Amino acid sequence: MNASIIDPLQGDFPEVIEEYLEHGCMKCIAFNRRGTLLAAGCNDGSCVIWDFETRGIAKILHDNECSSPITSICWSKYGHRILVSAADKSLILWDVMSGKKITRIVLQQTPLQARLHPGSSTPSLCLACPLSCAPMIVDLNTGNSTLLKVSVSETSNGLIPPSRNKSSDGITSFTPTAACFNKYGTLVYLGNSKGEILVIDYKNGEVRAVVPITGGSVVKNIVFSRNGQYLLTNSNDRVIRIYENLLPLKDEVRTLDELNENCGDVNNSEKLKVIGSKCLILFREFQDAITKVHWKAPCFSGDGEWVVGGSACKGEHKIYIWDRAGHLVKILEGPKEALIDLAWHPVHPFVVSVSLNGFVYIWAKDYTENWSAFAPDFKELEENEEYVEREDEFDLIPDTEKVKAPDVNEDEEVDIISVEKDATFSDSDMSQEELCFLPATPSRDPLEQQDKCAESSSKLLDSNNTGSPSEEAGPNGLMMNHASSLLEDDAGRFKRKRKPSEKVLELQAEKVKKSSKSSKLAKPKNKSLVDQDNVIRQVGQVTFRLQLP
Repeated sequence: MNASIIDPLQGDFPEVIEEYLEHGCMKCIAFNRRGTLLAAGCNDGSCVIWDFETRGIAKILHDNECSSPITSICWSKYGHRILVSAADKSLILWDVMSGKKITRIVLQQTPLQARLHPGSSTPSLCLACPLSCAPMIVDLNTGNSTLLKVSVSETSNGLIPPSRNKSSDGITSFTPTAACFNKYGTLVYLGNSKGEILVIDYKNGEVRAVVPITGGSVVKNIVFSRNGQYLLTNSNDRVIRIYENLLPLKDEVRTLDELNENCGDVNNSEKLKVIGSKCLILFREFQDAITKVHWKAPCFSGDGEWVVGGSACKGEHKIYIWDRAGHLVKILEGPKEALIDLAWHPVHPFVVSVSLNGFVYIWAKDYTENWSAFAPDFKELEENEEYVEREDEFDLIPDTEKVKAPDVNEDEEVDIISVEKDATFSDSDMSQEELCFLPATPSRDPLEQQDKCAESSSKLLDSNNTGSPSEEAGPNGLMMNHASSLLEDDAGRFKRKRKPSEKVLELQAEKVKKSSKSSKLAKPKNKSLVDQDNVIRQVGQVTFRLQLP
């Protein structure tokens, strides 16, 4: 859609399904930082990377050691690496450009989510959230892991085990815990089963602040906006909450040290809550007050102006979109398939969702052409009207401007390789070479298509050899076409004779009539004499003259 006819007054959020992607059974998705590549984890343990602009497959990553479903997928800061977690308790780090596996680590528990450290272009640390134990920091080089605290004691600074609940069969189960890095990876924000947000310095494992959540429900999801100014939580009470980050983006640790010193001698748990009140403040709450649905994979838009969440109800594919002020602006209804994951494009108003059947749906904005929004003097016509233009009205350079010297430097070289800086990524370290696109590698057609192509080519050759229905047999067994004919000269070479005009055909017909009349009046000639004469034969609309020896 041409940007010149887009109404700027329309909301900048998706509205309809523009396209869908299909490759095996996909389970989870993630965009790179610029949104040029989309990675999807599949049910067979492979990872497919789509070029989002062409909607074609750019690369497929597959490890023979992993055949279990992918549970999460994450890009590195500059897109050179991808980390996937699988249901076989493994973490796999890939090199995107070469498609080679860098390392594979097997944990004690199945990781539901894994995130690379956002502060490095080639990260060696990741944050993993297993199914039945506390979140952990994993060193991808050595395979060592460090468990994080999930709660703080009221009387001491000790570690409290993860929340446990006994089921009906007497087996002790653990409640999964959600966690994420902040923007630059200096702190970890963890949402526990007690309805609290813990701010943790992962380097020493110390809990620096605690923020209680209203209602005290289990936190299922926790994620930061791209600019790091807002934090989103999704709790078991079916409410999505947005918190504003009060800490400076690049000096969080130093600010926490200052807050800790100012609190003085206060009980540890109370001190952490006081510090937490100066770290995060509740900004907005989102929920469906009528149906009270659970939410799946909530997140921010690329610019943080919109909040999106998918309905966790079975058999429906609904996506709710709110503005940051708390107003519900759109409900997107897709096919009758449950939604399992979604992501908002980092730059453009696209939402990509994954269905239970493994399809990826691309939601885009349904733009309405409105030229008057950009040209106030533009008048829309109900029907065509005649208009007489000026002589130079549509010239590239009107006559009135031809006298002026052009301002364009025709000798200047145009750079088509460098990527322009985007305001969305103005805070990034652009000295690093960012991976935005992957080179296209053509793939062979399947054997079935090759067989079909071979059959069609053989049929084409047969039809060329046997001749078309418009061809007729001519003298000496040659196939003659109405449009053109083949004539053999004295040297045995064939010449192409074009179709004669109507005037030539009329003259030839008159000659045939005259020759027939003269033959009736004349005496019959000897057979040898007839063979030496020129024989005139007419086939269809074309007359051929053959010179006999």
